[in-house]
Amino acid sequence: MSFEDQQIIPAIRDMKQLERFLRSPYQYGVLLECYLGHLKGIARAAQEHDKKLIFHVDLISGLKHDEHAVDFLCQEIKPAGIISTRLNVILKAKQKGVYAIQRVFLLDSQALEKSFAVINKGKPDYIELLPGIVPHLIEEVKEKTNTPVLAGGLIRAEHEIEKALEAGAAAVTTSNEELWKKK
Repeated sequence: MSFEDQQIIPAIRDMKQLERFLRSPYQYGVLLECYLGHLKGIARAAQEHDKKLIFHVDLISGLKHDEHAVDFLCQEIKPAGIISTRLNVILKAKQKGVYAIQRVFLLDSQALEKSFAVINKGKPDYIELLPGIVPHLIEEVKEKTNTPVLAGGLIRAEHEIEKALEAGAAAVTTSNEELWKKK
């Protein structure tokens, strides 16, 4: 599985960013915050522009963050993938055949160890590490899990993208539109 060799994956926070993503050369994007009532319109617009969206289930207002949400999204919205911090959501996304991306927050050593246990149970297609500005942890997580890593969060400069990719990240997710221009 890959994102068509796309090393930057725009993370979309609002409708204005969605519009700019739809006009961009990128095929894949991550939809972060949105309302349940907007999903069908967003999905329709993405399809019209030949774009593939990955939905962050935990951030969709009006939708419970569980496996039933994944059922709904896959039946009604047809995303390219699902991002979540929840194991049950990742397992359901895998069952549905969409990208299953486990979001992991690098808070401390204990959180990282707990994340390894969840990753081993869920076997996601990708792990999104936040913050993505810690290259040695990108390497460590990739090696320990044998799972491709996406780096996200607090990436503010081109050199941080380069360091993440050099450390083995498959791609970088960012809502910083200046970095979308790097392509």
